[in-house]
Amino acid sequence: MIMIFTGAGLSAESGIKTFRDNDGLWENYDVMQVCSTEGWEADRALVTEFYNARRKDLKDKIPNPAHIFLGELEKKYPNKIYNLTQNVDNLLEKAGCRKVVHLHGTLTDLRCEACEHIWDVGYRPQDEYEICPQCGSASIRHNVVMFGEAAPAYQKIYEAISNCKLLIAIGTSGQVIDIVPISREFSHSILVNPKREEYVSDFGLSDTYIDEYFTYFLQMNAGKAVPEMLEKIEELLSNI
Repeated sequence: MIMIFTGAGLSAESGIKTFRDNDGLWENYDVMQVCSTEGWEADRALVTEFYNARRKDLKDKIPNPAHIFLGELEKKYPNKIYNLTQNVDNLLEKAGCRKVVHLHGTLTDLRCEACEHIWDVGYRPQDEYEICPQCGSASIRHNVVMFGEAAPAYQKIYEAISNCKLLIAIGTSGQVIDIVPISREFSHSILVNPKREEYVSDFGLSDTYIDEYFTYFLQMNAGKAVPEMLEKIEELLSNI
């Protein structure tokens, strides 16, 4: 089986800003105000406004070639893919992926704090008078994991490691979830990121690189890497 692990670099090519972009969201918002449990308790209106804006921005975004490739890969190898993403957008689903594990939640859903019910709201803003369709509670929030709270879906990482022979990491800096110990669990792995000097600049990294822990490092944006990615995947699968 194949473990796919994707980060912000995958969706950046579709025009979705990341916190680490030079013109990214961290420059317009204090991250701890809008992405932490402390910020949520301090100013729920501000955090709700932030996620409403992110949801609206997502509406017109379309999958790029890398998303589409992952959708086709899932069809080519049915029931043999663990598709784990750190991204909260729905571009993988738009590209045809049907079994996506969102490690940090989903932007197009809301969640009830009373009964934990999750429901799809598409791209509309969270209404001031929103209530849970299941229990009627008015204690409603975005369905994105914040700093300071648990991420239950992380258990899927360990499940994937134990069941997969090949790791493909795309567009991740390894800063949010440390990819290095994960990569060490695999004898066969592929990393797709821009060239070192580019992702150090784009992601604001130090001079510590993660590519040395992978069997192959495709030094290019994910969309451009599709043909070579397919070649390497088929090559490695034939030897596993």
